[in-house]
Amino acid sequence: MFLKSIAVENFRNLSGTVDWAPGLNVLYGNNGQGKTNWLESIQLLAHAKSFRTHHLHESVAFGESSASLSGIVHRGDAIDRQLSIAIQRNTRQTFINGKREPVARYLGQLHAIWFTADELEVVRGGPDARRNFLDRGVTSLHPPYAQTISDYQKVIKQKKRLLEQALDGQINLDELRDLISPWNLQLVSLSAQVHRARSRYVQLLAEAIEQNLFGDALSIRYLSALESKGDLANYEQLMTERLRLRLDAEMYAGACLIGPHRDDLEVRFRDRNLRSFGSSGQQRSALITLDLAAISVYYFKHQEYPIFLIDDVDAELDGARIERLLEYLDGRTQTFVTTSKRNYFERFNQRASFYEVREGLATEETAFTTTMRASNVV
Repeated sequence: MFLKSIAVENFRNLSGTVDWAPGLNVLYGNNGQGKTNWLESIQLLAHAKSFRTHHLHESVAFGESSASLSGIVHRGDAIDRQLSIAIQRNTRQTFINGKREPVARYLGQLHAIWFTADELEVVRGGPDARRNFLDRGVTSLHPPYAQTISDYQKVIKQKKRLLEQALDGQINLDELRDLISPWNLQLVSLSAQVHRARSRYVQLLAEAIEQNLFGDALSIRYLSALESKGDLANYEQLMTERLRLRLDAEMYAGACLIGPHRDDLEVRFRDRNLRSFGSSGQQRSALITLDLAAISVYYFKHQEYPIFLIDDVDAELDGARIERLLEYLDGRTQTFVTTSKRNYFERFNQRASFYEVREGLATEETAFTTTMRASNVV
């Protein structure tokens, strides 16, 4: 799988069309020119979500009311596909080959994994970042799972509304029991699907890590909030029982206390929890390991590699880690890296394509320019 080209209009400060190489693509330039914006546009095209904002209208260029992105994706021997996203206010429309498609059908056409400073929250931040990481991974293997997560979140939202009404005295406990029962029935079914999908994905990641993909004693484990509460092998029955026992507590809290929205992923290095005890370097290495494991799992499922995005690579990783990472990715993934230090990547001149980003425009170096730079003439 690789992204052959992308065209943008009114997205942040970007403009124009860029043709990408199937291997390593290095985007360089001064700070504030739009390097990260290009990575964001690629990730948005792949996942219909931005890794920088939950409010898509923030990505529309100042003074404009809409933005659009379009890219050509090549997958194996299949015919190239055109993916497009239109953004207006805080809504999005997704298209495949010019035909509007729901997001659930759109997802899976292009998959990206990214390493950014904010993505380090997967290792050092709260459980929500780790749950999102797992849900993206599960969706990459089974796109309909995105609908499962969406349905689960809707049920949680509706149930929370009832609990808040009970807390405010708008309905009594007996009324709550009757009104909440159908939502809990849905919650049991959807929770079981989420729990099993995440648990299986963590098992696959753990197996990939054990193959020593940058591993260095890293271990992971899925932590269910129902652990030690009963038999997780009979998840539906356990959920049903816990929902019954905790209804009063949920009402007094005005919140949903039971379900996989409270689960977590434990990430340990040499038996130490990296969130609490890991150094900055260990946390970065752990995220790289998780990303490489996710790439490996994706390849095992689809027999092709996703694309990989690395923002501000020389600021986030030291030289040795960059060298090892790019060596591993070489010949596997289409990789996009941003840097303010073009000369840092001189050693990759023969196998990388270079793009200078200036005021939102990405211009590819010619072979002549690359040769001249390597010989220190320019």
